[in-house]
Amino acid sequence: MVDVFSGRLLVSKDGRSVDPEEALQNKVVGLYFSAGWCSPCRDFTPVLCDFYTELLEETQPPAPFEVVFISSDHSAEEMAGYMHAMHGDWLALPFHDPYKHELKKKYNITAIPKLVIVKQTGEVITDKGRKQIRDKGLSCFRNWLESADIFQNFSS
Repeated sequence: MVDVFSGRLLVSKDGRSVDPEEALQNKVVGLYFSAGWCSPCRDFTPVLCDFYTELLEETQPPAPFEVVFISSDHSAEEMAGYMHAMHGDWLALPFHDPYKHELKKKYNITAIPKLVIVKQTGEVITDKGRKQIRDKGLSCFRNWLESADIFQNFSS
């Protein structure tokens, strides 16, 4: 993940700057392309919230998983409002970072919401994260973890 966000900062829900190298190291990462104005996004975001909360707060040790939100909102204020109203305690690419356009191109994002699950290298594990969470719930995380080449004791 260091490669994907190298030289950039991410922001937390409360606006703190976060070093992606520390926050994303040894984790399966979900790149969440979404926007507050998008009704399918507003429909899926609470599902992703529950999934994230269960993996990070209700398992010991917490699962090696992080979400990075890449906004398609129309303004920084819209993005902040969406994050505060609906998001889990995950990270985001700052609204004004033009890198979001490169990420959309790199991961072939043609519609939102889209949840792309990636390895540390940025290589795609699946671009159907949303469908897999809806269909399989928490069990899909084990498959992602097995594909992610992360060495950690995690059991659910």
